[in-house]
Amino acid sequence: MINPKVEDILNAQINKEFYSAYLYLAMSAYFDEIGLKGFSNWTKVQAKEEMDHGMILFDYVIERDGNVDLRQIEAPVKNFNDPLQVFEMIYEHEKSVTESIECVATLSEDECDMATRHFINWYISEQVEEEANVLDVIKKIKMFGTEYPILYHIDKELMGREYKQHNYSE
Repeated sequence: MINPKVEDILNAQINKEFYSAYLYLAMSAYFDEIGLKGFSNWTKVQAKEEMDHGMILFDYVIERDGNVDLRQIEAPVKNFNDPLQVFEMIYEHEKSVTESIECVATLSEDECDMATRHFINWYISEQVEEEANVLDVIKKIKMFGTEYPILYHIDKELMGREYKQHNYSE
């Protein structure tokens, strides 16, 4: 059976992952509204990955004979100014998710729940990748600019991102 404190923090993390999906869907809608279909695709793929992350946690809590406590999901931000601002928001959001995952790791270790501590390593690695992917887009926008012809080329590149279902792997 899972430690109650660990169960609680994992349930909070499930909520954060599902909120992340909502946030990325709001961003995707914004990009669709301004005609950047590639940017929209990138954030839509990200939303699907966040749902995967939440479901992996969901299944883990159940596997450990815990109780999943689905909490209300906060409404996402929906006012955006431009693609650079959105990706800077994404970067800040991913940094906060990384911090949250690190708290899960710390609490798991403090509570001597080594199974969860081992499990959460996958998320730690995933967050390194998430932050790097976002920074890559930010650097391109900053390097090349936000003029429409430039955004068009970045948009075409982001259209190539494909969803691959995330599965927990040790």
